[in-house]
Amino acid sequence: MVDVGKWPIFTLLSPQEVASIRKACVFGTSANEALYVTDNDEVFVFGLNYSNCLGTGDNQSTLVPKKLEALCGKKIKSLSYGSGPHVLLSTEDGVVYAWGHNGYSQLGNGTTNQGIAPIQVCTNLLIKQVVEVACGSHHSMALAADGEVFAWGYNNCGQVGSGSTANQPTPRKVTNCLHVKRVVGIACGQTSSMAVLDSGEIVCGYAHTLALTDEGLLYAWGANTYGQLGTGNKNNLLNPEHIMVEKERVVEIAACHSTHISAAKTQGGHVYMWGQCRGQSVTLPHLTHFSCTDDVFACFATPAVSWRLLSVEHEDFLTVAESLKKEFDSPETADLKFRIDGKYVHVHKAVLKIRCEHFRSMFQSYWNEDMKEVIEIDQFSYPVYRAFLQYLYTDSVDLPPEDAIGLLDLATSYCENRLKKLCQHIIKCGITVENAFSLFSAAVRYDAEDLEEFCFKFCINHLTEVTQTAAFWQMDGPLLKEFIAKASKCGAFKN
Repeated sequence: MVDVGKWPIFTLLSPQEVASIRKACVFGTSANEALYVTDNDEVFVFGLNYSNCLGTGDNQSTLVPKKLEALCGKKIKSLSYGSGPHVLLSTEDGVVYAWGHNGYSQLGNGTTNQGIAPIQVCTNLLIKQVVEVACGSHHSMALAADGEVFAWGYNNCGQVGSGSTANQPTPRKVTNCLHVKRVVGIACGQTSSMAVLDSGEIVCGYAHTLALTDEGLLYAWGANTYGQLGTGNKNNLLNPEHIMVEKERVVEIAACHSTHISAAKTQGGHVYMWGQCRGQSVTLPHLTHFSCTDDVFACFATPAVSWRLLSVEHEDFLTVAESLKKEFDSPETADLKFRIDGKYVHVHKAVLKIRCEHFRSMFQSYWNEDMKEVIEIDQFSYPVYRAFLQYLYTDSVDLPPEDAIGLLDLATSYCENRLKKLCQHIIKCGITVENAFSLFSAAVRYDAEDLEEFCFKFCINHLTEVTQTAAFWQMDGPLLKEFIAKASKCGAFKN
């Protein structure tokens, strides 16, 4: 599962907004722009908005996510971005949208006008179902479901595959040697375009290329200024060279044109990285502690972009502790009820027997309670007893100090020493001038000597304020006299 919180830009969002994310992409020359799709298939963007790369139509930067109405409900499948920047995406229905910088017609609309909002790329793609898109620095590519590849935009090095160096204003089918091949994937780099044949996979970085064969072999070529080819040196390669990754079979490779970094995942689940990692040159594949290649770019790439559209899968898996907490007071699964002050709490005998010696003894065959479906409780209040039962499921207590006194009494009766300490901690942390004397009275009543001494000292240290509270004057005579006598002995009234 990908955690988008690893990308710094997502710290701008609230926890609720982050929790709603299902797909996301971080892009831009400084990783200052982001697009995400929610579980309701709504599309939001936020960030710097350089060259209208957010597609909001107003050229304004925003720290507050803005909804792209034109893309909501479109079910985005593939997304890529160029250095301009420009953004290209395709939907599950095979429709292509583009926006952003358009100085070289990389938006595919036949003009060089900047795209301030998502527009549908039509022309030759109108009759095709596109399954994947890719962006170079200033050109674009699209892969059709039937294996045909289209390219358009900047073409100074022939990257659109037209056989010339003239810029291509609209999508044009790449033919040449590909017309007899079925292409299953594409990727673009800074100055090159690549098509993935059915024999493997290929991705591009700023000016380097990685290729993966169907045998799990990794090849690299191109720029190597930072060791991004993984050859052990910084020499550029004009031809593909086999790169060893600890003699393991590679199943995934990753790179993007906005950073000089490479990554690979092996069949054994190991993730390696190399290239410019946080300003350092790593010239050989280095084993990381990550479980996916996306984390490499989040934590070590500069800037911290994402190399592909991230899929955020929120798992439904619960730990044992989370499952117990979820099932507390659940009528659907409970096999026992406690009735306190006319109210019911649903529990599970097995859990109570495992967690508490009192219940382990109670649910023996010679106890009447073992045969009952409802057990009446009259010696403790509903808030106190419910809190106790919930503690057995969660190991935590959420009670005000006044009720924690009652829970302290219960913990003493049931010999729950850890719970006693927890109650005393709650009371000590929650003591105030207004409730101090009430807590002192309760500590005396329940023979909690340590707590009694703590409350007494608090009252002495705030004597003037405590003696002016209603709780002080509402105490019964004997307790009040006892307090005054004890306070006198420690010099509280010497003046």
